[in-house]
Amino acid sequence: MKKILLVLAIFSSIVLYGNKVSSQYAKNRHSVALSFTTPNYSLLPLGAIKPKGWLLDQLQIMRNGTSGHLDEEYAKLKDDNGWLGGRGDGWEETPYWLDGALPLAYLLGDKTLQSKVMKYVNWTLDHQRPSGYFGPITKAEWAKGIEITVKNCKDGADWWPKMVMLKVLQQYYSATNDKRVIPFMTRYFHYQLQTLKQYPLNTWSEWAEARGEENAMVVQWLYSVTHESFLLQLATLLESQSYPWTHWFADRNWVINAASNQNDVNWMHRHGVNVAMGLKDPIVNYERTGNTNFLKDIKTGWNDLMSLHGLPMGMFSADEDLHGNLPTQGVELCAIVETMYSLENIIQFTGDPLYMDALERIAYNALPTQTTDDYNKKQYFQIANQVNVKRGVFNFSLPFDRGMNNVFGMRSGYTCCLANMHQGFPKFTQNLWYKTKNGGLAAFEYAPCQVSTEIRNHVPIIIKEQTNYPFDDKITFIISMRKAIAFSFQFRIPSWCKEATLSMNGKMLHTYKGDTIISIHQLWKNGDSITLKLLMEVTTSNWARNSRTIERGPLVYALKLGEKWVKGHDELEGDYDCVFPTSPWNYGILVSDVKNPMQNATVTIKPLSSHFIWNEAHAPIEIEIPAKKILGWKIDDDGVANQPVTDRNGLYKGLVSDSIEKIKLIPYGFTKVRVVAFPVVQ
Repeated sequence: MKKILLVLAIFSSIVLYGNKVSSQYAKNRHSVALSFTTPNYSLLPLGAIKPKGWLLDQLQIMRNGTSGHLDEEYAKLKDDNGWLGGRGDGWEETPYWLDGALPLAYLLGDKTLQSKVMKYVNWTLDHQRPSGYFGPITKAEWAKGIEITVKNCKDGADWWPKMVMLKVLQQYYSATNDKRVIPFMTRYFHYQLQTLKQYPLNTWSEWAEARGEENAMVVQWLYSVTHESFLLQLATLLESQSYPWTHWFADRNWVINAASNQNDVNWMHRHGVNVAMGLKDPIVNYERTGNTNFLKDIKTGWNDLMSLHGLPMGMFSADEDLHGNLPTQGVELCAIVETMYSLENIIQFTGDPLYMDALERIAYNALPTQTTDDYNKKQYFQIANQVNVKRGVFNFSLPFDRGMNNVFGMRSGYTCCLANMHQGFPKFTQNLWYKTKNGGLAAFEYAPCQVSTEIRNHVPIIIKEQTNYPFDDKITFIISMRKAIAFSFQFRIPSWCKEATLSMNGKMLHTYKGDTIISIHQLWKNGDSITLKLLMEVTTSNWARNSRTIERGPLVYALKLGEKWVKGHDELEGDYDCVFPTSPWNYGILVSDVKNPMQNATVTIKPLSSHFIWNEAHAPIEIEIPAKKILGWKIDDDGVANQPVTDRNGLYKGLVSDSIEKIKLIPYGFTKVRVVAFPVVQ
């Protein structure tokens, strides 16, 4: 009887979802609730994975910079904060910061940072209203001396910031198992179920409607813990009130319209951060229903998105809207970290190497270039072919009049990115390892770390992952445990790798082709070591206007330019830095080297510095290739180097220097000014 009632409840709510999207689409494809589906790969508790090597250096830089001290430096967090009971800011930026600072604190085992973020967690948990409502004290509560209840829900505040805080609390529970979290969420979700029909997600802002899958995702996580049937009813209701991203990804007209329109009509449908979050929507639907059509929808949507808007460093344009694939378009930092988080969720359910490769490409190329060495300043928008960093309006869909979108500053552009950028590397670290459904372990993203967990029948196990990946082609796993035990160990062979070799205890076992997941099930003993060697070759990839990008392994390479940093100050947005090149940038690469990239490329690898930093001086790899100057390729009046036009054969036919020069390329993530999408010349 309980199962029948559950199915009826879910089905009745899905009717609402069907009204939101095309009724024929919902009827034929997605309207039937099947069964709740658990992920193929589940996260380990927060703190089970400890960063090592260069990754530890990066997280410590973040801890010493704004990730660990934003509440001391930024007025919205520092002054009378609403998430600490004050009358100040109570919207998204404090939860955004916590969404990165909290996992960072537990990954590093940093008691000081843990104590700092716990102030916000404790205030939130301790000040839930009896009705289940939570969050900063509302204007009505201050003015009228009331509490928010189901009956006066209209006196509440925007649903959206609470969605971010729910993610924070989910991570906090993963790290601590604090018994307050589950009943707290249960009460709030009961409150939502009673009030959303009268005051839906878009009552206070369109942001909650655009991002409702963030809410549904945590609701379904709680269902996986408590199995209370009302949670699936609530999740379906939330989906019915949210943007139908799943339908849009499958229907395909949406992404075409986004490519052709840059006006103010439905601009929230094209907003890059909304799209980045919406990428997980098909997975949220799949988890709730078990309908595999949703997995097809996300693949269609991702491929369309990258085909029409993709850029060499792995991201799609988002300045703030989707804006095509020219390498002079911008990418918002918030869009990068939210795309990474969506891909991490997608990987857990699909186990598809496509998304693992995509996550790796973004994390090791797009993410590190957009912040300063000390992690105290950021760019609101980065540009792929970024021949200077300066004030200006540029060809972005959001041209701030003050022209501060492209500079490095703490408060330049919108400050959402200042608060939100912190989740990128910590959540990536947490997704380096997974538990499998059959009790094994899976390593799908590679970086130096150590994982401590339990395997079958609670046997403790520690695995040290020794590597300088992505700057080295070798990854070694060393196993420590009290007794021998059999389990499956899974690895990803990236699609860029033509051949990988797997060795155990110094003896080669097998070779593998790329774009696959390999699984080894055997009796593992204390001291066993497994070494994965991934062949990294120099290749080229084709991008907008027949430009070419040099790649090697998971990294894309950009022209190494000298950097001149110039400080500035804006009365409204504070101190900032511009960066200008001190060496020529207007090169094309030779068509002969596009056809055979290995013939003239020289790869030089240096040891990683003891204190790793993503900047030009610390770049551990250089690739030298021949090139010619394109004499007419100059910086335009709008401050960018617009891509030269080529013929259908991919060649630039304008005036080119007669002389061939050797140019040096370094990994994209180490650059601030660069060319990464090169024209091709004879």
